[in-house]
Amino acid sequence: MSQERIFRIGEKMISLDRSVRIVEKALELREQGLSQQDTAGKLQLDRSFVSRLESIGEIRKGSRVAVVGFPVANRDELNDICQQYGLDFFLVLNNRERWDLVRDSKALDFFNKMLELVTRLRQFDTLILITSEKWFQLAEALLDIQIVYLTLGPTPIETDRTVGVERLKNTLELVLRGE
Repeated sequence: MSQERIFRIGEKMISLDRSVRIVEKALELREQGLSQQDTAGKLQLDRSFVSRLESIGEIRKGSRVAVVGFPVANRDELNDICQQYGLDFFLVLNNRERWDLVRDSKALDFFNKMLELVTRLRQFDTLILITSEKWFQLAEALLDIQIVYLTLGPTPIETDRTVGVERLKNTLELVLRGE
């Protein structure tokens, strides 16, 4: 059993885990159809807090969606799905391709490729990112777009991981419908 994550803020002791449980419960109640006011009442929160929760977590609607994923064992399947959904940009690599990209480039060329990739991704409304935690944090820092993160596990990942085809399809459906 993991230890409760506690933060001291001035004289207050704050439980991150309790906060997360309350946020999850609020979102579950809203998903079940309760109003913001009813949800707030049930959880002893302000209605405006429930509204803000929805705003900070909202995945913006947008027709321009990109997918980037690595290291992915079933990359061909995922690329096929991206094509079926008519995505303008997708880059899904297995581990060998990922390292070839690095190995086959001079440092400056690689750096320029990455800057071009960041510039291109910024043109999209949403990025579906299928990677380890480290790359999600980096993408979040570099891109000013909505990122939907499908984790492959903690960093480092040194072998290809299989991504559930239905998982990607469901995510694409939700993002493209704006839900």
